[in-house]
Amino acid sequence: MAKVLDFLNTVFVKGFWQTFCVKWVWQTFFVAWIYKAFYKTFVIKTLKFEKWKGWMYLLPAIVLIMIFTVYPIINTLRLAFTERYNGLNPSYVTYEIGFFNFEHVMESKTFITSLKNTMLICFITVPLSTILALLIAVCLNAIKPLQRFLQTIFFLPYVTNSIAIGMVFAAMFNIVGDVANPDSLGLANSFLKLFGVDPINFINAGSTYGKNILVLVIYIVWNALPFKILVLLGALQSINKQYYDAAKIDGTPRWRVFTRITVPLLSPMIAYVVITGFIGGFKEYSSIVGIFGEKMGPVGGNFRLDTMVGYIYRVIPIGDYGYASAAALILFAIIFVVTMINLYVSKKKTHY
Repeated sequence: MAKVLDFLNTVFVKGFWQTFCVKWVWQTFFVAWIYKAFYKTFVIKTLKFEKWKGWMYLLPAIVLIMIFTVYPIINTLRLAFTERYNGLNPSYVTYEIGFFNFEHVMESKTFITSLKNTMLICFITVPLSTILALLIAVCLNAIKPLQRFLQTIFFLPYVTNSIAIGMVFAAMFNIVGDVANPDSLGLANSFLKLFGVDPINFINAGSTYGKNILVLVIYIVWNALPFKILVLLGALQSINKQYYDAAKIDGTPRWRVFTRITVPLLSPMIAYVVITGFIGGFKEYSSIVGIFGEKMGPVGGNFRLDTMVGYIYRVIPIGDYGYASAAALILFAIIFVVTMINLYVSKKKTHY
């Protein structure tokens, strides 16, 4: 019986499917009709699938952005303009609409100090790191044999944890024991000692504000170089060589080639790294913690090097959400204004 069924299946099913081209008829007519009548006419034209298809693909990302970006922004606005913290009674919070949180933040001496530190860091480190990155990128572009190897070396700090690098810098500038009679010196003072320079108190207790800023500037500039070098080097390699060939034929000096050809053609990328540098500088926080610890200053100088982000992080744990939100919005407004100024200047000075 089983053999009979197998024979019938072979002759009337498989054989019928192949011999009479039912499979071809099915694919050619019926499937084609389904595709044309249902998919193209109903799904695409009636439901306009092509228009909302992209939104369906983007839906997971949009949901995540709405939850983790849009909602926090809206909640920050709500807290900044409504929540009022009563300093006399920390457990008492009133909800009133007004600018009292902004007034409190602007009158706070700690916020003013953090604002000054942030401004100082930005307006020193961003121009300095941009100029150094441009010079290094030009030098790297001229070195062909070891270019890839040197690019990797310069890019390593960018992928290294900033707290870990800050701790290394703290060890480099540290002094163990009494400053006048130290037990051991960090790398910086050991290097200075070779030239007969007495140990300098860079970051230890009793160090001055200027020396603290010096260490911080060195670290931030060094940490900002990799990204800027990579961007500028990529832009350098995309410049048409005919400009340099024409300058070589005319006998143009190298410094003039640099100022008249390289810098103008790199101006869009220079504007980009300057804008991103200011945005990153205004958000500076982890580098200071890595070098000076959570107190953001040497022993005895608590929060001397506090930044605007540090101020926000510091008032959140004690429940001052309204003040923290107001400070965050002030920081956003400053970054926005500085970015708009940079964009305006770059439009006047940028050559495309």
